[in-house]
Amino acid sequence: MGILDDQVILVSGATDGLGRALAAELLQAGATVLVHGRDPGRLADTVGTLGGGPRVRPYCADLSSLAQVEELAAQVIAAEPALDVLVNNAGIGGAGPREESADGYELRFAVNYLAGFALTRRLLPLLTASAPARIVNVSSAGQQAIDFGDVMLTTGYSPIRAYCQSKLAQIMFTMDLAPRLAGAGVMVNALHPATYMPTKMVASPISTIAEGVEATMHLITAPVAEVGTGRYYNGLREARADRQAYDAGARDKLRELSEKLTSLPPYVE
Repeated sequence: MGILDDQVILVSGATDGLGRALAAELLQAGATVLVHGRDPGRLADTVGTLGGGPRVRPYCADLSSLAQVEELAAQVIAAEPALDVLVNNAGIGGAGPREESADGYELRFAVNYLAGFALTRRLLPLLTASAPARIVNVSSAGQQAIDFGDVMLTTGYSPIRAYCQSKLAQIMFTMDLAPRLAGAGVMVNALHPATYMPTKMVASPISTIAEGVEATMHLITAPVAEVGTGRYYNGLREARADRQAYDAGARDKLRELSEKLTSLPPYVE
């Protein structure tokens, strides 16, 4: 018997790096893994490598398109009777020129944060129906306060700034959503899994992917009383995020902006 037997877990960005290694660990622990990727070839290769038969199911979507995020959520809801854990792992690193998503939003904000926001909100009915359930947002220790006067960084663009802003947005979303789900039996936490793991984003690794998998698995499997909800972790330990994460007014601004950008209605508890 595995510790995650009968659990259905969706991992976004599961065709490379941490996501792919996490999917393998989850499968070994007994879970059914919904493997998301944007490239059909890489997705097929990942599913084939993982094995697992019917316990590994592929879902293809480009998270730089909110229409495809919506379709991904619709496909999961239509095909899966339950969803016990959602891991928002897909992301783009902090290098390269300013680019825009299919919807005209700054690309790192769109993929690293807005896609996970939209996917989570659209899957909440399935998660709450499957409660107790968990949401894990894979963020970063690299964080920078959001400039609400220029969220899309149209002036003074820096890819590192864009990346760090998007990662803080994930943490702010986590802290904003947790109390709203307190009565629904759904936990939501964010983490910096490990520092500079050897992925395609990183030129000079410091940590191992195994360390990142261990930290992420901790938030998936540890007792509720141990990990809590609405928290930010650095590896296996709770940590302090950028101070803007603790500003309720800033969290409200981000939620309202995100709902507007994704055409989602205001959240009703």
